[in-house]
Amino acid sequence: MAAASPASQLVHGQPAPSIVAHGGDLSGLRAAPGAYAGDWLDLSTGINPFPWPLPDLPAEAWTRLPGADQMAALLDAARQAYGAPAAAGIVAAPGTQAIIQLLPFLLPTSRIAILGPTYAEHAHVWRQAGHDVREIDGVPGGLKDIDVLLAVNPNNPDGRALGLPLLHRWHAELSSRGGWLILDEAFADVAPEVSLCAQAGTPGLVILRSFGKFFGLAGLRLGFMLAPAEMTGTVGVAQGPWAVSGPALQIGAAALKDAAWQAQMRDELRMRSRRFDQGMRERGIHVLGGTALFRLAKVSDAAGFAQALRGQGLHVRIFEKQPQWMRFGLPADEAEFWRRLDLVLRDFSLRD
Repeated sequence: MAAASPASQLVHGQPAPSIVAHGGDLSGLRAAPGAYAGDWLDLSTGINPFPWPLPDLPAEAWTRLPGADQMAALLDAARQAYGAPAAAGIVAAPGTQAIIQLLPFLLPTSRIAILGPTYAEHAHVWRQAGHDVREIDGVPGGLKDIDVLLAVNPNNPDGRALGLPLLHRWHAELSSRGGWLILDEAFADVAPEVSLCAQAGTPGLVILRSFGKFFGLAGLRLGFMLAPAEMTGTVGVAQGPWAVSGPALQIGAAALKDAAWQAQMRDELRMRSRRFDQGMRERGIHVLGGTALFRLAKVSDAAGFAQALRGQGLHVRIFEKQPQWMRFGLPADEAEFWRRLDLVLRDFSLRD
């Protein structure tokens, strides 16, 4: 890869549309013949089921274009919440997915390694942009044949966490020869100890942060990229003016400043994830790992079990390349979840 300073413009063209299937959309399930007719419990995403309490917004949040002062307040709140230096480059977007689709167009054609199995959009968008993509099961033994290393930390869907010493070593090696370490920290709010945001803004490091998952406000569409200022500036120009809505600016800034809620919610989610694991063990379901926002289970026939769960209005995430994996978001109504799960288990054999 040529010297990898961020491009002053998108260098490969325009992002391709996504063809990756995602969780969170119940419309097709509800419309299917014989579909469950009651209220569904959607556990197919890793979105916090206990959202930050929305404030009343002034009418002008909806009627006026977003102001530069509001964007500045949001970015300052994000830097502080994520522990990033004041000088770090940062840009907000309508969800980190928007940034994920732009990233491959900011660097020259590269040899990129993606630590997997992980969020499928990453490999998809880099391949579509013409990069040489290899997906690594685990961590690489060395980096000499890699220009860009991308990792989701903690990982989706298994919750694997990479320690700071390893990340520092990778970043130092890659950046010393013009390479890049890209970290998707979409779920780091529940495990802030794994975040590399304290190093944000240094050459060769890109960090993505999602707002909607931990704060339970995915429909708000808000996310951030922290990187060298030239790169974040390029993304800001590519997005154009008013990429983030006025309500998102105000709600995002207020929630990111609410440190007390964040600390309380981390404790709550950890407690609930432990309770979830215990309930699954009692029912003979092996939990492989996850984060405090989702749990990954192993079932011999995950597709069949997921279909049975849909019969009780439970929607979970399954994975084509890992046919024994299924991911559960934490249920808001635990009693109702266990009631429906037990109804399914009366008739479905888990079969080791």
